[in-house]
Formats: sequence, C-alpha cells, structure tokens
Amino acid sequence: MREILVQKITEAIRMPFPAFTRRDVFRPTAAGKKAYAVIGMRRAGKTTYLWQVMAEAAQAGAPREAMLYFNCEDDRLAPMDTTVLDAALEEYYRLYPTARTQSALLCWDEIQTVAGWERFIRRVMDTEQAQIYLSGSSARLLSREIATEMRGRALEVRIYPFSFREYLRHRGMEPTCDWAYLSKEERSAIDHALEAYLTEGGFPEVVGVDARSRIELLRSYVDAALLRDVVERYQVAHPTALRWLIRQLLGSAGSPFSAHKFHNDLKAQGFSIGKDRVYEYLSHLEDAFLIRSVSLATASERKRMTNPRKAYPIDPALIPLYARTVQRNRGHALETVVYLELERRGAEVGYVRTASGYEVDFYARYPTGETELIQVCADWSDTETREREVRALQEAQVEFPEARACILTLNPPPRSASIPVVRASAWLLG
Repeated sequence: MREILVQKITEAIRMPFPAFTRRDVFRPTAAGKKAYAVIGMRRAGKTTYLWQVMAEAAQAGAPREAMLYFNCEDDRLAPMDTTVLDAALEEYYRLYPTARTQSALLCWDEIQTVAGWERFIRRVMDTEQAQIYLSGSSARLLSREIATEMRGRALEVRIYPFSFREYLRHRGMEPTCDWAYLSKEERSAIDHALEAYLTEGGFPEVVGVDARSRIELLRSYVDAALLRDVVERYQVAHPTALRWLIRQLLGSAGSPFSAHKFHNDLKAQGFSIGKDRVYEYLSHLEDAFLIRSVSLATASERKRMTNPRKAYPIDPALIPLYARTVQRNRGHALETVVYLELERRGAEVGYVRTASGYEVDFYARYPTGETELIQVCADWSDTETREREVRALQEAQVEFPEARACILTLNPPPRSASIPVVRASAWLLG
C-alpha cells in the first residue's frame, strides 16, 4: 500500500495543471476554520474546480508541493478506510515535510467512498494547518450530504453547469468590456451564441459536440443520477413512476407542478403509490441536483405549501430530451437559464401569482436585501403577449412595491415600454 500511495502522491504533485475553463464560483468566507464541500450535479465540473483551486494557489505563489490532490476512488486501495487516508497524509508530509509548515492545500476527491471519512477530516482540521476541499457524488453519499456530515464545519461551494458567461469563455467569446461598449457586430455574435447556449446547455463535455452525441451524453447523465443517486440509494420501489416524474418535470420546465394531479395520473395507470411518496421522489431529484424547484412568493407558509411549485432542470439542454413539442422549448430554456443565474447570484427566488390570476416568473431577493420582479419572454413581438406580461408585472408591483421590475427577452424593442425591457444576453452578462 505504501508503494501505491507514494506513486499516487508524487504523480499528483508532478502532474501539470490540466487545461480548463475558469469557473466563476462563489466561495464563502468564514472567521473560523472551515473545510469546503464542493457540491453539484454529476459531470458539472467538480473535480475540475479542485484543480482550478490549486492553480489559483500556484498563481498566488504557493509551491506545488504544498498542494495535494488525492482521488479516493482507486481500486488498488479498495476497500478504503480512514487508516488509508491517514497513511496517505503522513506519507505526503514525509515526502514533502515543508508542506506541514506552509498550510498545505488538501483536495480529497470522491471522499464519500471511504468509510468514516468525516471523523478523519475533522481530526485533520483540528490538528493540521491545512486548507481542505472535499468533493464527491455517488449512491452512497450525495455531494450535498458531504457538507451535512461535517456538522457545520464545512461551507458549500456549488458547481453548476456553465453559466452563459462561462459558456462564452469556453468558446473563446467572452467579452472584455461591458455590454454598453460592445460593437453591433459583437452584440450580434453574443446574441447568436445565446441561442446556441439555450440548445447546447452548459455541461462542459457537451459543449461543441454534434446533436446526436449531445443527446446521448445528456441521457447518460440523467440515467446515472436517477439510477445511482436515487433508485439505488433510496431503494425506490417504483422506478417507472420516478421516470414518469422526471419526464414530467424536465419536459415542462417552469410549469406549475401538482403532486396531487400527478398522483392521480399514476393511480389511473395502475400504480399503487402514496402521495407522500411523490413528494419524496421530488426531494430526491433535488438532492441529486437534477432539478431545482420554486415556490410561491408569499409570507404565508400555508399558501406556500398548498400552491403548486414550479420545477426547472439544472441545465436547459435537458428540456428537449423529454418535451413533447419543440415550439415552447426556447421560452422554457430561457426561463431556466434566468432562474439558474439568479441562484448563482445568491438570490432567494419565488414566483408571483397576483390577485387577478396573472403570473410573474420570478421574485428575487438578493443577499443585499434588494428585490426584483422578473418576467421572461423569449419573443416580444406578439402584441397580446406583451400586454399580458406588462399587466402581470404592474399588478405584482402593487403587491411588492419595493421591488424593481424588468422584462427579459431575446428581441427587445428599440424603444422602452412602461417597464424596462432588457436584452437577455446583456442581463446574463451583468
């Protein structure tokens, strides 16, 4: 085992940093000593982010030998336990003794495969001067639970698929100045890239591949998350019902979802499944980061619980896999992208239903305390649609007078309406 550990450690130290697209990830800070739990959907780039953290440390002047990347998913060391982790750490400090006094950067990938890992990490935090990053995802331990297992001693670092800005950066198209200073040609190119982004999405492996390969890759991501992170982990008794649920949620992004109606549909198909089980399945899909859900924006907890929730996929490219029609996919994709961007910006998000029954897509409360009402409309050319969207926002502003309002669209008019109409690409880059 010692020979294998020495090989893993020295190879990791000598390996050059892999090529990657820099991610814009919010990393929280705290006064006390904390580990960082890097969480997110499978294939979103968690391991790559660990390498980015090390590359940033190297750029700041940290020596390479003061950084350890250790992948715990190694068949040569299976089954791993904390004695292997302890031996790996001691072997690392034996090979590079100065790392112990230089506050080493320790990145433990796929940490969930090691029984009792949380006790080991807490002990290292108490006894060593080291920065610690943890990452992993499997049926044994979801990435979110890595943070939970640390009992308040770890901060979450969420990794999403590429944002629109990261997507442009990945394609070598990221603008170097604010939208207001871009030329007409540059704006047109970015608008065209947004149309592609709504279709391709932001999973790093998927960007730039042909349509058939993209569909196959995305289906494999969904299948892996369903089978390994939900069915195997929770011993789901009705996997067919679960697949119907994910088809319903991903194929109708942004539409109100009624667990009661879905439960009745299952009963009509002969499934003997309780309504509480539907809510459990919904929670499991959120824990696996396949979907994100939005509740009604209201101060009443009863109204929030009794009104339908709206669900969005973790990436807009997942919508066409299950949508029955292609006509509204563009609008649903843009709405999904806007919601995910609000999450990245740290906003608490709900949707609004006015007293007259009109609906506003998002009510966002930012960490600064500012609030915003956002209506998403892919096509602004239809008169009836324009009037409906404006009327909904005007009514919502009566209920939420402190919130600023805007409409995001792919084709804003040359002149502003009574409510600001903003180009979606400019807002996403803001």
